[in-house]
Amino acid sequence: MSQHTLTLLRFTYKKLKEKLTVSDSKKLFHEQFPFVIPGLYKRIVDEMLVELNLLNHQNEFKQDYLFCVGLTETFKELTNGYKPEKHLDLLFESLCSSTNFEAKEIKKISQETQKEFEDKSSKDILKLLKEKTNSKIYPSRVLNLGMYILISNAKDFKEKNESEISQMISDIFEKLSLSSDKAEKDIGIYKSSISKMEQAKELIEELKTKEKIKEKKG
Repeated sequence: MSQHTLTLLRFTYKKLKEKLTVSDSKKLFHEQFPFVIPGLYKRIVDEMLVELNLLNHQNEFKQDYLFCVGLTETFKELTNGYKPEKHLDLLFESLCSSTNFEAKEIKKISQETQKEFEDKSSKDILKLLKEKTNSKIYPSRVLNLGMYILISNAKDFKEKNESEISQMISDIFEKLSLSSDKAEKDIGIYKSSISKMEQAKELIEELKTKEKIKEKKG
């Protein structure tokens, strides 16, 4: 097979992948991840898959460093406690590849970015964000959360109260021409999701403990 034919085939395959429907992506995902997803995490995985599929169809969307941080870190937080833990790498890879993203590349960019933003004050983080962020940035929930995660790792973040944190986040988003209202909403839903997950996990553990006590008594 000639190089030209190979190139053409790769191009056609990429174009076909770009036009995958949500249903196609789900089918691909389950082929690549042939395991039962625990009920507690099923909705989260489903929502992430749909979101990634839709983002991939946006012509203005670019896989930048904020998206990479947002995707890897929210996945990590929202799948915390997932068992068996050894399935998590394949789960992330399957989510990415079934929606035309490259998991290894995303993880690499995320790690490099977080290292670059490490041990910096909120002022330094804003300066770095301005230097690194393109004016044609495509706003998305994942990107907003990536930005929030980098900001929340600022050295002086924990010293501030809720009102100051909210103002700081709002200022940074606005200075980067991003909607602070949309960011606030996305961050609020994300925090609420983590809180609900923790409560659900605690409840499951309580029920397991009660069941064990019942079995011993029986």
